[in-house]
Amino acid sequence: VQLQASGGGLVQAGDSLRLSCAASERTFSTYAWGWFRQAPGKEREFVGGINRNGDRILYDDSVKGRFTISRDNAKNTLYLQMNSVKFEDTAVYYCAAGTVYIGANTYTGDWLYWGQGTLVTVSS
Repeated sequence: VQLQASGGGLVQAGDSLRLSCAASERTFSTYAWGWFRQAPGKEREFVGGINRNGDRILYDDSVKGRFTISRDNAKNTLYLQMNSVKFEDTAVYYCAAGTVYIGANTYTGDWLYWGQGTLVTVSS
């Protein structure tokens, strides 16, 4: 079971970027998916998550209104559309899948599988 994140790069503040995360197995349509990020010298933090059906999405307040998570179960692919990026969005972004309940304000459960990370660098 492997997750492959891609799409990172160097962008300027205010630009847009789309990250993708492809799963190696079709069984991933049964899991919730999420995006996390880790900035230099900081702990990894939750960016957002989407449930199995794609009808419930949770975002961290720091990205709400700027980032959009979506999934294509037919392609086993998760996306993170990043708009109006800020310098503080600079981080390695990781995708994850697991048996997670996505609630209105939080999530519970276990993230079982992780991608290798893709670096997003935002210049100010």
